[in-house]
Amino acid sequence: MFIFPQLSSSSLLVLKNYKCSVISILMASALAGCSTYPSSGKPVIEKVKSEVTTYFDYNLQSPSGQDINVTDFVEQIKDADVVLVGEWHTHTGIHRFQTALLQAMLADNDNVTLSMEQFTRDNQAIVNTYLAGEIGEGTLIKQGNAWPNYTSDYRPLVELAKANNIDIIAANAPKKIIRCIAKEGISYIDKLPADERAWLAENINTQDSPYKTHFMASMHHGDESQNESKFASQVTWDETMAESIVNYLSDDLNAGKQVLHIAGKFHTENGLGTAASILARAPELKVVIVTPVDVNSELVDTKDKASDYRLQVITPPKQFVKKANMMASFKDLSKRNDKLTCIE
Repeated sequence: MFIFPQLSSSSLLVLKNYKCSVISILMASALAGCSTYPSSGKPVIEKVKSEVTTYFDYNLQSPSGQDINVTDFVEQIKDADVVLVGEWHTHTGIHRFQTALLQAMLADNDNVTLSMEQFTRDNQAIVNTYLAGEIGEGTLIKQGNAWPNYTSDYRPLVELAKANNIDIIAANAPKKIIRCIAKEGISYIDKLPADERAWLAENINTQDSPYKTHFMASMHHGDESQNESKFASQVTWDETMAESIVNYLSDDLNAGKQVLHIAGKFHTENGLGTAASILARAPELKVVIVTPVDVNSELVDTKDKASDYRLQVITPPKQFVKKANMMASFKDLSKRNDKLTCIE
């Protein structure tokens, strides 16, 4: 098992106001059987072209726009050290793809490790204990601060990893620390005691970069100072996930392993975020990226962009139509910090 030496307490980024859809529950039931497949089992090979007409569907394309099935994709990425799969959280089709991909990777080569944004470094020991069969799922969910959609969306991945006796890297930074950085700025990490500081990446780059430009362009509220702090918290996630993966692969015990990392698409797309952080630490690693895109979107010229594989799905419904509703939601989000206690 992979163990962070300093891990001892619990904290995790938890999705707020999550409403579990009926289709996600159906997906979880359909995929639950994946956990019993041995690593030598052959995954079902879907048609090269899959019709995407519901949120349950997906279609994988190469960077040039050619339709490929999961098995052929695994063959194409044999020499990749890290495979980053971006997601819209709770999207049924994307979670189906993630499990199908891990199953296909295991069938081809069991020298695979799963890395997850959804678990944090301070809970690595809890994840390891669950994989060893020493605690039940209820304990993992409670003590490991699993996301609210764990049973519908991430259970299939974790159970497949457990059944095949592979490691899971709890890659992310603890939620409370991230929220305090968003509130006070990157200087907050200097207040942390040594054991908690070790739950974050040693080096966190908040300087100007294409990723920072991309992030700032996505901000629709807050002043410049607030958005600088928010970026500091965002990039701390990426740097920590990247360092977790690089540290794992640099261990001689893990030589030759291939890491499949699951995270939100903003963290992974176009070679920014986590991908850039990985390569800044270990430029010799080969990183492959899969990015979800709307099934109706046109293939854009990728000459000056990262060559992401495209996972065609139906885009999640628009969260807000009226600006007033969007601003009200932002106001509610800001209240999350009312009871937040940070180190003075």
